[in-house]
Amino acid sequence: MPETRSIIDAHHHLWDLNACHYPWLMEKGTVRFFGDPAPIQRNYLVPELRQDAACFDLVGSVHVQVGVVAGDEVKETRWLEAVAEEQGLPSAIVAYCDLSADNAQQVLDEHAKTSRLRAVRQIIGRSAEEDAATGSDALLDNPLWCENLGSLRERQLSFDLQLIPQQMGKITAILESMPGLKVALCHCGSPWDQSEQGLKSWRAGLQRLAQLADVHCKISGLSMFDHDWDVADLRPIIESCIEIFGPDRCMFGSNFPVDKLHKTYDDIWRAYLAIARQYSDDEQVRLFRETAAEFYRL
Repeated sequence: MPETRSIIDAHHHLWDLNACHYPWLMEKGTVRFFGDPAPIQRNYLVPELRQDAACFDLVGSVHVQVGVVAGDEVKETRWLEAVAEEQGLPSAIVAYCDLSADNAQQVLDEHAKTSRLRAVRQIIGRSAEEDAATGSDALLDNPLWCENLGSLRERQLSFDLQLIPQQMGKITAILESMPGLKVALCHCGSPWDQSEQGLKSWRAGLQRLAQLADVHCKISGLSMFDHDWDVADLRPIIESCIEIFGPDRCMFGSNFPVDKLHKTYDDIWRAYLAIARQYSDDEQVRLFRETAAEFYRL
């Protein structure tokens, strides 16, 4: 399947500012770790996603929670379920739940009433500066958070893991105690520091995580770390992920519309196509579709 154009987008977002309250989309004038969000502080819905992906056969997609206000987590999931019933996308939902909260199990029960729920994401690491402000790094030392994370196995839910490389050692130790919990590492593990030493440390963290057979890697969001990349810039990062995890445990995603701040959908997926040419047809099928379909039970 060289030059495939049939894809499952394993990581994207949608939002309707009238359906839920998204504090970061409402807050004006604040530059985030991924750039200035002003151009995307408006509705982003399935028709626009399909338009962005018009050059590809978008056969399925995985929606990842967007950062709604506390209390709107289940509302977001129910809205997405209704959107999917009407529009055909997203195919799977990765919902938000504060796993450190006393009512986490009740929130998970409510999420589970929607048929497309497949996973939970609670961000552990965004950037060193934002993590210091939000305190998200402390989740890894919270016993209740760890207990609720482990409970996802019994619910047949996976966990979307977004963190920074400095946290990889600690999360690996936690996940070692939870065999059978499926984990999707978001955005290649956030390779912020792309110096020689930074990438060496990042690769070492990936290798530790990859020793856990249930951890998969989402190749996505790379425009957040390098706004002006070209294919040559992405190649060593993407090739490292595929080398370490293998095509059976890697999947491509757009991170749209966040990455739309810097690149088009075509830019991103044509870069994936260019880099994937070196792999066999079967391996390309895994990267562009089948790993995501299998992991998220599409």
